[in-house]
Amino acid sequence: MSAATSLSFSSDPGASLEQAADYLAAMPVASNVVATVAARARAERDQGVLQDPRNWYAVARDEDGTVVGVAMRTAPFAPRPLYVLPMPDDAARELARALHTRGEQVGGVNGSLPSARLVAEELARLGGGLVVEAMHLRLFELGTLVPPERVPPGGLRPARPEEAGLCLRWFEEFAAAADEQSGRPAGSHPDSGEDLASLGRRIEARLIHLWEVDGEPVHLTAVTAPALGVARIGPVFTPRAHRGRGYAAAAVAQISQQVLDRGARPCLYTDQANPVSNALYERLGYEPVVDTVNLRVEGRDEERPAEQGPDERGPGTVPGDGASTGAVRADP
Repeated sequence: MSAATSLSFSSDPGASLEQAADYLAAMPVASNVVATVAARARAERDQGVLQDPRNWYAVARDEDGTVVGVAMRTAPFAPRPLYVLPMPDDAARELARALHTRGEQVGGVNGSLPSARLVAEELARLGGGLVVEAMHLRLFELGTLVPPERVPPGGLRPARPEEAGLCLRWFEEFAAAADEQSGRPAGSHPDSGEDLASLGRRIEARLIHLWEVDGEPVHLTAVTAPALGVARIGPVFTPRAHRGRGYAAAAVAQISQQVLDRGARPCLYTDQANPVSNALYERLGYEPVVDTVNLRVEGRDEERPAEQGPDERGPGTVPGDGASTGAVRADP
């Protein structure tokens, strides 16, 4: 590992949030995925919810000990991609080398450009693989909210506990619809990683909302609990039979206002292959912040040692040789 960069790995989301607090707080919108995932994991651990023992959070420091980058591997779906926040180029490459040394099989890298791409390219170089771009995303933050002129019939309300099954089905259908609208092969969009239990907790926290017309739910919009003063909206999904009526615009506008009323900053991700959703959210007042990417690392050496999680190897500093955002789609 270069003298300028050190890395530490931990399976403790709370400790990782504390170590990286200043770094995350300096860019609360761009760091929102890591901040919300770690905060949710910390809360679930406190509630006794078991976490995947393979999950880890990595903190990169410069030679003065200042945190200059953060990454995590917590995705519950294959290939368990990393999620990488902005970091110096040498730190990104050192992260890849550390994972190679740990024997981790990394089939995907998501996160901020150019850091995510540098990690993926170094992993591919070390393992004899190839980097393929799966999705190009853009993070938006709300500037000044511009509500839609036309509000459809019905209204927005929090989802109810007995609707967890419906919400789970719509989370799953969201991925298929995102692939279809973006022109990608079916199955390209990552799984949500949710199940009935996790969605039940989000419903209890009033983080999933349904648009209802004459007693029938016709649309779903979810939001995260605020982390560092930022709440991320998504997924946003309307079943095919109800599209084209403005539910997405109305729901996102109302959720955005709710976030503002709580003193937080709304943000969301869009798929750059989906011009419909990008145009819609820009009309609502969302402004681009940073581009991110989902990358696959293909053709890696299958003879590498089996992956081990942090609890098996133990947390600590890496020796000297060195994560779904829920991109939103929309009905026009």
